[in-house]
Amino acid sequence: MTDTDPTRPYAGFEGEIGRVLAGSTPAWPDQRQAPAGAPNVIVMLCDDLGFADLGCYGSERASTPHLDRLAQKSVLFSNAITTVPLTLPSHASILTGLYPKHHGL
Repeated sequence: MTDTDPTRPYAGFEGEIGRVLAGSTPAWPDQRQAPAGAPNVIVMLCDDLGFADLGCYGSERASTPHLDRLAQKSVLFSNAITTVPLTLPSHASILTGLYPKHHGL
């Protein structure tokens, strides 16, 4: 599959995805290196947390001082919409930036 249309699932993937593992061919790209001076980025994806379960989002039930301190120097993601009542497609969308119909999960 060498299709480069960015709206297709796995666009640019040079391996082949079969119906089973034995019928698939992997494609491992060269490992990327961050340019000098690039910022450090941490993506924290937590499952089964409510919006206000962490102190940085206003929780009064739980004390999360370490996460609150990290959040003070961070950008907080506070506007997400799920398209289906399952977490996997939503997590994949956050991590890939694609709609569920495009990443295939």
